[in-house]
Amino acid sequence: MTIFCLNSSLKLKILVTSLSGISIELIIKKIKIIMALPDESLDNIKPQEVKATVEKSSVNTKVLIIGIPVFIIQLIVIYFITANILVKKIESNTLPNNNLKTAQVNNVKPAIIDLGKFIYTLDDIIINPADTDGKRLLLVSIGFDVPKVEMENDLKTRDAMIKDVVISTLSSKNIDQLDNSAYRDTLKMEISSKLKKMIPEDTINNIYFSKYILQ
Repeated sequence: MTIFCLNSSLKLKILVTSLSGISIELIIKKIKIIMALPDESLDNIKPQEVKATVEKSSVNTKVLIIGIPVFIIQLIVIYFITANILVKKIESNTLPNNNLKTAQVNNVKPAIIDLGKFIYTLDDIIINPADTDGKRLLLVSIGFDVPKVEMENDLKTRDAMIKDVVISTLSSKNIDQLDNSAYRDTLKMEISSKLKKMIPEDTINNIYFSKYILQ
């Protein structure tokens, strides 16, 4: 429809002459070039010149269409090559340090607690349970497990203070509490907590009731 709407027979002649053996895309471009020219300038335009102009524009378009994807692919390849080299270099630098840290961790030996080797004992302590008016008695012997002989000797020098902690703790409990075997662990924890506040430099591994008689 565009060809038949041309106002000049010369335009039609130039267009038909230059369209031989080219694609539809080039035909459209040629039509646009011819339509844009004023009628008075058509006498000086040769069909070969129009064809050459359109073909040149087509070549530039093809260069752009092919060149841009190639450029993008090159950028992607360069990125992956650079990334792989950097990652390998970083890994090679950090691997010895990681191996050293692992070796150091593996060489660390856990502290061995020798339970029962150093025990400070209080024997045959008589307790009056709470709310009994002296009618009930608790007879206990208690041992304090410490990791060093120096701590055992230190507890011996604090004998009166430790006895007071034990007596005040046990005498504050009623018969139901003292008669409950499961509650004895609570008593141990309470005594240990009080002694740690009073003697923070000494470590108590465990507390044992070697005698526990409620009458």
